[in-house]
Amino acid sequence: MTPFVTRFAPSPTGLLHLGHAFSALTASDMAAEAGGAFLLRIEDLDAARCRPDYEAAIFEDLAWLGLAWPEPVLRQSTVTPRYDAAMDHLAASGLVYPCRCTRADIRAAITAPQEGAEAPDVYPGTCRGRPMSDRTDADAIRLDMAASLRLLGVERLSFTETGPTHAGAHRLDPERLLAEIGDVVLSRRDIGAAAYHLAVVVDDAAQGVTHVVRGEDLWDATPIHRLLQALLGVPVPVWHHHPLIRDETGRRLAKRDDSRAIRVYREAGATPAEIRRMTGLALPAR
Repeated sequence: MTPFVTRFAPSPTGLLHLGHAFSALTASDMAAEAGGAFLLRIEDLDAARCRPDYEAAIFEDLAWLGLAWPEPVLRQSTVTPRYDAAMDHLAASGLVYPCRCTRADIRAAITAPQEGAEAPDVYPGTCRGRPMSDRTDADAIRLDMAASLRLLGVERLSFTETGPTHAGAHRLDPERLLAEIGDVVLSRRDIGAAAYHLAVVVDDAAQGVTHVVRGEDLWDATPIHRLLQALLGVPVPVWHHHPLIRDETGRRLAKRDDSRAIRVYREAGATPAEIRRMTGLALPAR
């Protein structure tokens, strides 16, 4: 029987809030129920925004909630050769290209389409076709979505979701990948590091993650990750996208919501059991 391995992967760019508590507790509870493993991963590739005090707070808040994880914890900043190897693999297949476009360039291209054409709602492919040999330090690296689909025959690719909103088997839709997602960034021009889509796929494969438990806001990223798993030849996990914790106006919580930070509740005398009740989670069975 395949073991159950999941993870919680925060970025140390702010204090964890109730939404993070819900996600981490959900993942840990699912792992415990399945007799599996719960991993902690620190997504710290954005060195300009990550801070040691926020990382320390992550460990403190999660331990206070009663969570435990094996050591050592994977930090993305220590495994960049893995991302480089994955990018080299994609480049060798002709599936990535350097992109010099700024956000302003992309906005201008999108809002000024050719006569008689509709404005695209994804990256318009301005740099598509540039060879990787033309890459400079100022370039992002993008996935050539059309070339990837041609290589894979993506209509055969599927994945399984167990979350409450999208539960069931899903097949990738090539037309949607082209029209609504397009050539996603795999390496960011502003920090020169692997972008989220590439890093998460490489990390999950390296850590043997069998079940990806994360928020509903990342549901639309799943086809991208499934495609990259096929391109890189790595195992395919099961996904579970859980509901988001929202404020009184219906807006999902973000790290700017300091009033809902776990640290604030701790200092006000709340207990881990009260945090569970706030997020709608039952106490774990003893």
